[in-house]
Amino acid sequence: MSTFIEKLGIRYATKKMTGEKISSEELNTILEAIRLTPTSLGLQPLKVLVLESEEAKASIKAACYGQSQITDGSQVLVFAVYTEGFEALTEKYIQNIAATRSVPVESLNDFKQMILGHLKNLSIDDTIAWAKKQAYIALGFGLVAAAEVGVDSTPMEGFNPAAVDEILGLKAKGLASTVILTLGKKDAANDYLAHAKKVRRTSADFFEFI
Repeated sequence: MSTFIEKLGIRYATKKMTGEKISSEELNTILEAIRLTPTSLGLQPLKVLVLESEEAKASIKAACYGQSQITDGSQVLVFAVYTEGFEALTEKYIQNIAATRSVPVESLNDFKQMILGHLKNLSIDDTIAWAKKQAYIALGFGLVAAAEVGVDSTPMEGFNPAAVDEILGLKAKGLASTVILTLGKKDAANDYLAHAKKVRRTSADFFEFI
C-alpha cells in the first residue's frame, strides 16, 4: 500500500484540536492544491476566505454552533461561491487564459460564448447550485492535501450560512458561504475518534465493474 493511501486511511474529521499553528509551508501547500482544483469549464466560481486571526475565527463560532475546532484550529477556510457577476467572471477568465497562454483574446471568443450560453440557460438558483458543486471538489482537494502534509482537518456543513455571510460581509461581495474546512493539529488525548478505526464499505460493496 502506498504512503499516500496510508495517509488517507488515517485521516478523519478531527473533533478536538490543540490550538497549535501549522507551518506556513503546510498551509501554502493546502491552499495551492485548492487553487489548482479542476472546476467545470475551468471557471473557478468560488473564493476561499482564510480566517487566521483569533478575532476572525471567534466571530463565526456561534454561527458554527459553537464547534470548538473553529477557534482551536490553526486556520478556518470558508469556501464561498459567487451568486452574481458571472459574465464579468467569465470575461476575467478569458483574459487570464489569453495572458497565460500568450494567445489573442479574440481567438477565445467561441469558448467565451459557449460559457456564457451555458450560464444563460441556467436559472440563478441552478447556477449557484452548479457553483457549489465546484466548491465541494475544491474541499476534497483541500482534505487530500492536508492529509498528504500531515495536517489534521475537519470539513463542516453544520453552520448557519446566512449568519456567516452576514458576519463576513459576503453578500456585499456577491458571495455565499457553502462549506467550511478547519485546519490544525488534533488533540489526541481528548478526541474520541483519534484512535478509532476508519469505517468504510468494502471495495467489493462500493465498486461495480461493468
